[in-house]
Amino acid sequence: MFSRPSVWLILAALVAAMPLRAEEQNAWPFAVRQIRPDGSRESAEYVGPLFFSQNSALGDIHGFRPIYLHVQAGEKESSSFVYPLFTWEKEPGYRSFSFFQLINRRRTAETGSPEVRGFDVWPFYFSKETGDPATTYHALFPVAGTIKARLGYDRIHFVLFPFYLQTEQAGAQVTHAPWPFLRFINGEGNHGFEFWPLFGHRGRAGDYDSQFYLWPFAYKSVKHLSDPQPDVKLGVLPFYTRETAPGLVSENYVWPFFGYTHRTEPERYNEQRYLWPFLVQGQGDVRNVNRWAPLYTHSVIKGYDKTWLVWPLFRHARWTESGLIQEQNQVFWFLYWSLKQSSATNPAAAPGHKTHLWPLFSSWDNGAGQRQFQLLSPFEVFFPTNEPIRLLYSPLFALYRHDQRAPGDVRGSLLFSLVSWKKSPTEREFHLGPLTWRRSGGTGWKFSVFDFSSQATNKATAAPPP
Repeated sequence: MFSRPSVWLILAALVAAMPLRAEEQNAWPFAVRQIRPDGSRESAEYVGPLFFSQNSALGDIHGFRPIYLHVQAGEKESSSFVYPLFTWEKEPGYRSFSFFQLINRRRTAETGSPEVRGFDVWPFYFSKETGDPATTYHALFPVAGTIKARLGYDRIHFVLFPFYLQTEQAGAQVTHAPWPFLRFINGEGNHGFEFWPLFGHRGRAGDYDSQFYLWPFAYKSVKHLSDPQPDVKLGVLPFYTRETAPGLVSENYVWPFFGYTHRTEPERYNEQRYLWPFLVQGQGDVRNVNRWAPLYTHSVIKGYDKTWLVWPLFRHARWTESGLIQEQNQVFWFLYWSLKQSSATNPAAAPGHKTHLWPLFSSWDNGAGQRQFQLLSPFEVFFPTNEPIRLLYSPLFALYRHDQRAPGDVRGSLLFSLVSWKKSPTEREFHLGPLTWRRSGGTGWKFSVFDFSSQATNKATAAPPP
């Protein structure tokens, strides 16, 4: 359900690469700044969490939550307005603009090559300018136009759609006049005619032959005609379907409820289906299924071990990826979500954890002393790898945050830094907004009331109190 499970370990590594813990200037709610020992600003928030800026390994970041975000890392810039509605990207040789992936404009200029420009307004207008007539196209849907190398086809041409549409893929041309009822197939040895949904036939000598009647109720498809044993699919729905290929026989009776699959290559697998998808029993070399849905399902497919209990109440999965053993638990998909990562080659290494209890909290532990905790957390479980969501939306709900960069090096904040505290092996710091702050460490301590202007610059020299 959630991909790229090791992303928080990468982010934790970025945090570890940041400078030493900064000192704080707290004029809450107007400004809260983190100042590095060299006097440069690491991060700042203004008017609570609304306006913000950061300088980190990800680049220079600033914005207005949740409206605007700008990130600059070297020569690459990206911006968003009311994300995900408006987004911009710019870097040498490339620029793009998108409105919710519906209006898209992009320009690419590689050294020594003509500039390539594209502009789309889904689903009405598509264009690409390359300087080469073979790859340049314009299309105004449904009036007329041509689209090349997109939407799964080599070429799409239409005039007053649905009256005329022609598609081309791997040399095979299918002309619809009108779409979707009349289809004429030709090109590269392909031939056929279809009057959908009544009947149709298409094929190519030595390659394939396909036909249907009263689609989708009766059909037959044969592929690899020149092979000693071609692939054959046929069916008379809902009574019977059959599929055969080298090393494979699969049949269904009263489709799709009862049937079986017998496979001998490329790997062995046998499956029986009763009232599919509820009762399924399958065993094989790389695939095993034991399903008594919705009460219990257990499957192992190419090393991915998954169990459901009282679907969709509880899900457990275990697999190995990139040298890490991944173990995931979910309750109602997202209400509770946890992932544990441990080394497949070094069992003694401490495991990493990530846990969400939606929408109450999210917690991270990379197993190497770095930990984070946030209360509340309504977005992280749904967008685990979406950095704009993490920067623009998640901090608006961070009533409490705990950040441990290393054992003994901790920063915590409550109510968007109205109350904040830090602890390291050499220093401790506490802030109650602009009202009072205290810092101790080394040979002295500092205490102040209504003196936030000097919080990060004055150093104590007096001995600590008894």
